[in-house]
Amino acid sequence: MAAMKVSRTTLDEDEARTWAAYACAARRLFAQLDRELQREAGLPMSYWELLGHLADAPERAMRMSDLAEVTRSAPSRLTHAVSQLESSGLVRRRQCASDRRGCYAELTDAGAEALTAAGEAATRSLRAHFFGSLSAAEQARLRGLSETILGHLGATCDQTAGRRAR
Repeated sequence: MAAMKVSRTTLDEDEARTWAAYACAARRLFAQLDRELQREAGLPMSYWELLGHLADAPERAMRMSDLAEVTRSAPSRLTHAVSQLESSGLVRRRQCASDRRGCYAELTDAGAEALTAAGEAATRSLRAHFFGSLSAAEQARLRGLSETILGHLGATCDQTAGRRAR
């Protein structure tokens, strides 16, 4: 008996090719950036992003619940990440004075230094693998397309940090 062909979606051929190209490129780019950040700075991309949010926050600290929300992380996953960063001396936790149940994650000076080193590695990687493959006009088109999709989803990008999506 011949196996029946099964489709993942009902996208037409052009839609399927567009989605596949975007999804594959994004996954490979993020994997490349993650490998290079780990090799050059000793941080996975998710930790670099987390440290970046803390660096951008007032007093370099955020409530754990807010940090989980902005990084789109489950609270248990964020707690594990902060524990790892805390054991490396890059973050410290402190109790919230106004709410005993609340806890802040605070970027240490060592964390700021690690973020700077990782930022240099990320810049090299992004210039080599992302910006280096796109002309200025292609970058502008991609930025416009990305902003259109974000707008459709009711989201924006924090342009000052250059690394956070809300």
